[in-house]
Amino acid sequence: MSANAFFIRQAARIACLVFFLGATAGPLAAQSKRYRPQPHYVQLAPPDQAKGRGILEDFRQRGIEKDYYLEFDLRVMPRRGAEKRIPCRAWGGRNPNGPVSRIELQLSPEGAAQRLLVQNGPASAIWNWHGEEPGMTARLDASAMFAPLGGTELTPFDLQMPFIFWDDFVYEGVTRQGDRPMQTFLMYPPETIAAQNPAITGVRMFVDSAYHAMMRFQVIGEDGRVLKTMQLGSFKKVDEQWLMKEIDFRNDETRDKTRFDLTAAAAGLDLPPGIFSPETLAQAIPPPARERLTRM
Repeated sequence: MSANAFFIRQAARIACLVFFLGATAGPLAAQSKRYRPQPHYVQLAPPDQAKGRGILEDFRQRGIEKDYYLEFDLRVMPRRGAEKRIPCRAWGGRNPNGPVSRIELQLSPEGAAQRLLVQNGPASAIWNWHGEEPGMTARLDASAMFAPLGGTELTPFDLQMPFIFWDDFVYEGVTRQGDRPMQTFLMYPPETIAAQNPAITGVRMFVDSAYHAMMRFQVIGEDGRVLKTMQLGSFKKVDEQWLMKEIDFRNDETRDKTRFDLTAAAAGLDLPPGIFSPETLAQAIPPPARERLTRM
């Protein structure tokens, strides 16, 4: 074989190899280029991550101590157009899997309702029942977690806040909101969330150091822009238990907002465990006795 023929053959082999690597590396390169928000450390040096994990684990174990009942309005406040209110009710408690709540939205004056059973914790899940489909109770998959409820800015994802239990996170340190210290965490979504909603690249949480309550979270998109913000506005003490009174859910892209507005509540209850079962979601549950409620 002549020297020219040898070099021509070697060049052809290299060209084939380059073509093969280019064809196969394309999807891998696209995967590796997924945007990952960078931490915003409060101090000059990164804070102690082991300490942060301990703070987060403690927060994950906390919640309202006893069963409770809420009546509230979802006040839809678009940037343009008329406002509307959706009356809602919620029953909450705790089971071996973590905090659990049953939420009912009154979608029309004629009585059309939507009910959700929201299981928080590491083994989180949401079941949905809609009055227009009697008897149809279904567990929501990841693709349905981001669908707005009743024309509001509120989604099942916001109700469940599964990012509290995401494994991949960075502790950013202690910042302040007004005069209150906040523990700040940047949570990164698992592959199941990234696959269903690639627009979400992270969630930043602000946890009140004294109340151990989620005061704010920001859903982060590409290039670090904020897609959505939840801001807790105020608390109300009911039956020796602090409950959220006002919460805003703001779409930072459209500037539309939905406000949770508590109108009545009862805490320290002993609710029957059966109301937190998917099998009973289609059944209407009466509220506590009127004299048991604290009106706002």
